[in-house]
Amino acid sequence: MESIQAIKQRFGIIGNDPKLNRAIEKAIQVAPTDISVLVTGESGVGKESIPKIIHQLSHRKHGKYIAVNCGAIPEGTIDSELFGHEKGAFTGATSTRSGYFEVADGGTIFLDEVGELPLTTQVRLLRVLENGEFIKVGSSKVQKTNVRIVAATNVNMFEAIKKEKFREDLYYRLSTIEINLPALRERKDDIHLLFRKFASDFALKYKMPTVKLTDDAVAMLLKYRWNGNIRQLRNVAEQVSVLEHNRTINAATLQHYLPNTGSNLPAVVNNSKSESDFSSEREILYKVLFDMKSDLNDLKKLTMELMKNGSASDVQKENEHLIQKIYGDNDDENFETTTVEDLEVLSIPQHTEPNETTIDVEDKYHFAEEIEEEETLSLHDKELELIKKSLERHNGKRKLAAAELGISERTLYRKIKQYDL
Repeated sequence: MESIQAIKQRFGIIGNDPKLNRAIEKAIQVAPTDISVLVTGESGVGKESIPKIIHQLSHRKHGKYIAVNCGAIPEGTIDSELFGHEKGAFTGATSTRSGYFEVADGGTIFLDEVGELPLTTQVRLLRVLENGEFIKVGSSKVQKTNVRIVAATNVNMFEAIKKEKFREDLYYRLSTIEINLPALRERKDDIHLLFRKFASDFALKYKMPTVKLTDDAVAMLLKYRWNGNIRQLRNVAEQVSVLEHNRTINAATLQHYLPNTGSNLPAVVNNSKSESDFSSEREILYKVLFDMKSDLNDLKKLTMELMKNGSASDVQKENEHLIQKIYGDNDDENFETTTVEDLEVLSIPQHTEPNETTIDVEDKYHFAEEIEEEETLSLHDKELELIKKSLERHNGKRKLAAAELGISERTLYRKIKQYDL
């Protein structure tokens, strides 16, 4: 078994941090097996080196090694990329295609950003992990594959599982062994070492003297948070190497290449804000609903009172007044033409006989007392009962019933269909 130092030299890994050494040691130990491995860590920490170590030290080293960036493949085509497809399986599938799991049979597949996989693809991947089986898109034939899966993610998997964006059973199948790579800010002693290595590489690449940092520049380098980790450090080293004429870099010069140098503290995120907003919205909604209920009760009481004591035209006016109260003042020029009929509020029917100005409660609206007694009935039940009795009174003639109810025949027809009368 190769030593950790030999592996570092072989794969170009720089640093002596204990956490980094532990990660490499775990990769060396797990490599000879076929156990699934999940590599975790922030973006830019160099997670892609671990799968290469595992593959090269395994019995699959002569097989294919395929690295797949799951986050870079569109959701509509990722199943085809991973598992292949049959001719005609979808628009544009002009021929049969082999997927990565078929091509890499006997080798290793590295699934980078596995946390970005769609849930449907996660189900297919789980089947491969459990019994090595997969089905091409558009096919019903089950195929077998023998691949070693190494996955990597910078996502907090437990948060993703909690939000139902990642399957819990798939996580445990992928993370039989979990290898975590530390962030660059946790490897203080390696930061300057890495910068010197990058500066030397770029000096050789661009055929120019190597840049060197003063003590105050080194102190600034170590103090910086490095949210982009090794990738960001490499970019800074390249920028300084190319743009600076003076090959000795002090803190003042380096500061221009470090964005937000003065803001190294992590931001505090208030997770409860959205919950309180929702709570406030619910309270407002409840208040509106209670107000509407109160207004409807007032409308019902007023209607009952006018049915006994007033005229139909009075009922119409009072109803419109109450509707104006419920919906508020409306500046729309069309509001004045909006009637109780348009709002589908059943008013007291207007009598057509010219000499009759009062409503005969006993003869024509004997069911009004029933409505008053059945206070527990819903508005839906009361409306249904009004329509039924009006239709019975007019022997099913919709035109007469609509005139009596104070609504249009079309509205009545819609109500009949709605209540399946």
